[in-house]
Formats: sequence, structure tokens, C-alpha cells
Amino acid sequence: MRLTETLRIALDAIRTHRLRSLLTVLGIWIGIASVVLTVGLGQGASASVKQQISALGSNLLIITPGSTTTNGVRGGFGSATTLTFDDATALENRSVAPDISAVAPVASSTEVLTAGTTTWTSSVVGSTPQWAKVRSRTVSSGRFFTTDEYNSGARVAVLGEETVSELFGGGSAVGQTISVNGTELTVIGVLASTGSTSGTSDEDDTVVVPYTTAQQRLGIGSTGALSTIYLQAKDSDALSAAYQEANAALLTRHDVTSDDADFSITSQQSLLTAATSTSKTLTILLGGIAAISLLVGGIGVMNIMLVSVSERVREIGLRKALGATPAVIRTQFLLEAIALSVVGGLLGIGVGWLGAVVLPKLIDQPVTLSAWASAGALVVAIGVGIVAGVYPAGRAARLAPIDALRSE
Repeated sequence: MRLTETLRIALDAIRTHRLRSLLTVLGIWIGIASVVLTVGLGQGASASVKQQISALGSNLLIITPGSTTTNGVRGGFGSATTLTFDDATALENRSVAPDISAVAPVASSTEVLTAGTTTWTSSVVGSTPQWAKVRSRTVSSGRFFTTDEYNSGARVAVLGEETVSELFGGGSAVGQTISVNGTELTVIGVLASTGSTSGTSDEDDTVVVPYTTAQQRLGIGSTGALSTIYLQAKDSDALSAAYQEANAALLTRHDVTSDDADFSITSQQSLLTAATSTSKTLTILLGGIAAISLLVGGIGVMNIMLVSVSERVREIGLRKALGATPAVIRTQFLLEAIALSVVGGLLGIGVGWLGAVVLPKLIDQPVTLSAWASAGALVVAIGVGIVAGVYPAGRAARLAPIDALRSE
């Protein structure tokens, strides 16, 4: 008997028992959709983390102060005031750190901003003109402040897009005036959006002013202490060398050893590696849970096929008596199992792609699906059908015609 004829008989058997076939397909459908969405959520989270870390800058090193100890209680890193502007100046020295191309010292504080009758609380960052280069930030309108404005402590500010939206309702901000701590600043530029956050802060909700302005006019960093020092290595290959140079220079300046260092240096790559590792672990964990539902669906297919064999004993006996070989019988039942799994797989992939469109709007989490992941899910569905159908198909093929024909 030709394969096409065997396939037609298998599909006819599926259509004959529509409800049972639908319930079987549902198990595979749910399992495949769960796996596709789980992988998509994992890839989306990983891509989102990479975007957020890349938004910090390229070839970046981040130096933060050490921790404080109050009444025997040790605070977290960044709670001390161990970094100074002189540290940043020392790291700019090419003889000290030849692999560091740019340094951006930062003194920051959360302040209330006022524009007309509108108020908004945002992060005010005092830094140098190098900040835009080190952080890989550009302006969408206006300009960044100049070295002359930095040297003179000019009353100028560059705003993030979210800050502009809150203070000016999305209207033009360049040339407008905002007030910080009673000091009026002229907006000279608006930063292009990064669309990301760093920790608990929104990268688009910020005000960047010259460090001299922040220190002299706003009272931010007035003691000379810094909240962060951003370093940019010459290139990605020099990142490790820049790390070692910065670490050695600060250990010497602070007269401490590595064991009791009062600062912490984090590389962009280490952040990315840690975040990616966490995303992969969560994806594997969730994928394992989703795979359980797929396993249950496979067991459902096998169960239905066993029931089908039991119900169609006389049909099998009659076909064998008319000349059907065990191979033909085996192929028929195997094709039935594969057909059910393929239909369930295709529906599951469809639901997965639909979920990738709907879910981000509900949970504010990107879902990234790929053609390779979908193709892999379909292959898994076919594999489930084959595995689930082998035993029932073999059982049907082993039935003796005489026993099958006299079965009640």
C-alpha cells in the first residue's frame, strides 16, 4: 500500500473521532506554546538587559565608593564618600593610566525641579564635558555644555527626554529656564533617549550640569566627594588593562590594599556576563517547567493512540486478513500520532507568536521570538508524536489477524 493511501486512512481515523483528537491536540498545543513563550521571554529579558547595560556607555568601567560602618552596621557599597575629584584627575594622567581614554567624575543628588508652576523630582548630575563621550550619550536637540561653560560654572543644564516631558509636557525645552535649589538654569540641550533604566534610576529622567555649577551653585558635591567615576577604555581589548591601572592607582592614592579597598570597580562586561547568566538560568528553569506540560501532552497522545488501538482491533484484523502487512499497520498508527502532534505544534507556535504581541502590553516585558526557536518547537512536536506513537503502533502491528477478527 502506498504511503499516501496510508496517510489518508490515518487522517480519516482522526476526523472520525474529532473531540478526542481535539483534546489530544490541546495537550501538545499548550506544551509547545509554553515552551515558545518561555524561550521568547528569556531572550527578550536578555536583550533588554544588554540594551540597558550598553546604554551606560561603551568600553566602560564604573568606580563607586566603598561602604560605611555605623554603630557596627556595615552599609552597602556606595554609601561612603571615599572617591574625590582629585582621584578622577589622577586617572586622567596618561602616565598613570595609559589605557584610559576618558574620565567622567560624577556628583549626583535627587532634587526638586521647577519650571513655571510645574515641579518634578529628578536626578541632578554634576560632571565634566567628557560625560557625554564616556556615557555614549548624544543630544536630540540643542547641545551639550562646553569646557568654557564648565570652567566658569555657567548656569546651564541638559535634560533627559523624560524630564522634559514631565516639566514641559513634551514641548520644546531648549532656551527654557528651570529652577534647582533656588538657582535658575537655562536648558541648552535635550539628551537623546536610551529607553532604559540603570538600577532604580531612569536614564532618560536626569539633569546634567557642569560639575562646577553643581558644586558652587547647587550644593551638590560641595565637599569634593563623588558618587561615581566613569572611565572609558581606549577600546574593548584595553578594558582589562584599564581596570588594572585604575585599581592600582586608587589603591596607591588611598593607601589601602585589595583586601580593605574602599572603592569598587565594575566593568561593563562583568555586568553583562552576570545579567546574561541570570537570564539563562531563569530561562532554563521556566523552560523546564514548560517542558513538563509538553511531556504531559505527549503522554496524552500515547494514551489516545493506545485507546484507538483497543477500539479498532477488528479493523486491524480485517486489514491484515486483506493483505496489509505489519509495516503498513505500524505506519498508519505512527502517522496518526505524528499528525496530531504536528497540528498541536503549529497551533502552539501560532499561540506563542500571538502571545509575543499581546504579553508585552500586559506585563511590560519584551518577548523576543525567532524563526529558529519556532522551527525547533515544531521538530520537538514531531519528535513527541513519534515517541508517543511507536509503542501503540507496534502493538497494533503485532496483533494476529485471527485473534483480532474474533475479538468482541
